[in-house]
Amino acid sequence: MSKPEHYLLYGSERYALAILRPIQDAIRARGDEAAWFFDGPGAEDLVEGERLLTVQEVRAWKPRAVITSSNAVPHFFPGVKVETFHGFDAGKPRHIYVRGFFDLYCTTGPRDTAQFKAIADRVGHFAVVETGFPKLDPFMREISGPLPAVRQPPVILYHSTFSPSWSAAETLYEEVKRLSRDGRWRWIVTFHPKMNPETTAKYKALQNEYLTFAENDNILELFPQVDMMCSDTSSALNEFLLTGKPVVTFKNRRPGPQLIDIDEASQFEPAIERALSRPPELMQAIREYGDAIHPYRDGHSAERILKAIDGFIAAGGRNRRRKPWNLWRKLKIRRRIGYWGPAGY
Repeated sequence: MSKPEHYLLYGSERYALAILRPIQDAIRARGDEAAWFFDGPGAEDLVEGERLLTVQEVRAWKPRAVITSSNAVPHFFPGVKVETFHGFDAGKPRHIYVRGFFDLYCTTGPRDTAQFKAIADRVGHFAVVETGFPKLDPFMREISGPLPAVRQPPVILYHSTFSPSWSAAETLYEEVKRLSRDGRWRWIVTFHPKMNPETTAKYKALQNEYLTFAENDNILELFPQVDMMCSDTSSALNEFLLTGKPVVTFKNRRPGPQLIDIDEASQFEPAIERALSRPPELMQAIREYGDAIHPYRDGHSAERILKAIDGFIAAGGRNRRRKPWNLWRKLKIRRRIGYWGPAGY
């Protein structure tokens, strides 16, 4: 009987848990072993049976691959370096993630795959395989089936990103306050963990029988509970569109027919009314957009990532060009983690 393979799951933020745990499940289902390394928030939320390693333990453990949702990875860890991303394109071009750390990018759908393969063909120091987004695996299995009818009263999810230049939370505060008091609709509000604490406190103070402030680490848990989302420019809205339900956005950086985008607070209420009516042209645009960013509905993206790693290693485990030196970013990672020893592939 062959020895179990080792896979390291690397996180620098708490959101890595929801993204990488489906991969942990797939690794264990193979009879292999998974362990974690955190150099940011998240380690405190590991549960019994989830193994946390130090730098020295990682190097001795010699993982076959290091899988992360972060944009960088400790280059001194052994193993193939694999990026799964931490969400969908929220408005910045994806190429910002090509920083010379990774051997393999596992893309979420055709739109990203085409973009990354074009870059890979040019630079030659990473491979690209389309796998789907592992965070969505449990969610896709949960929402399988026809789109449910709008509840009565309808339930609206309000979510905003933290970036002051992108967030609409302050601009739409008075409208959310007004609309959450007449009982016509029910509201669930949730923010990015890095949201300005004063803004978060203002919305928490709005809580009443019609508005709840949710602090779930995994926003996907809220999606089946609501009929639509209101947002601005957040990667979470792309995840929500995969439910087939409408989204109203405020000054979205990349508006399109899949969104009802507004640029004035006075347009907020009529936009919500339109979304809840589910016009056919909007619903068709949502379906087409979902197929472009994440066509996988089977809940097996984690397994596809492991197969992509198998294929990369079977083909030699190297790309046609060496990764760039990237000395400044590597120095920052060493300083953050406090490791100054030798590197490992």
